[in-house]
Amino acid sequence: MNPEVAPIPSIRLDVWLWAARFFKTRSLAKQAVDTGKVDVEGQRPKSSRALRIGDALRVQRGEEVFELHVLGLSDTRGAAPVAQALYLESEASKKAREEVRLRRAAERTGYRAPEHKPDKRARRLIRALGDLDAL
Repeated sequence: MNPEVAPIPSIRLDVWLWAARFFKTRSLAKQAVDTGKVDVEGQRPKSSRALRIGDALRVQRGEEVFELHVLGLSDTRGAAPVAQALYLESEASKKAREEVRLRRAAERTGYRAPEHKPDKRARRLIRALGDLDAL
């Protein structure tokens, strides 16, 4: 091997997603990649795909969608500020996530949780409403 030519540093995709704190465990990261929740450069990768600096990722976690560019590689999970230094999120992605968050908050504004569990009479009324087809 030629000592002047260094190999391009790379890391497994699922390890990077775990180290960048997108998923709590590496197995959750692997499952997300396997189920198509992660795209690399617009393609659906395998969890063992070699990730390099400069790659573009699209990560879907629940209702949130992150569009990222890889700035650094790490195989160890560190503090949140260290993990956030591994990627750069696009402004459009930040804006879209904020809009989704505000929409979800607006949907919740009219809802009030009940103060206590329903009593026997209320449970019968609830059950009767569920049996409308039986009437």
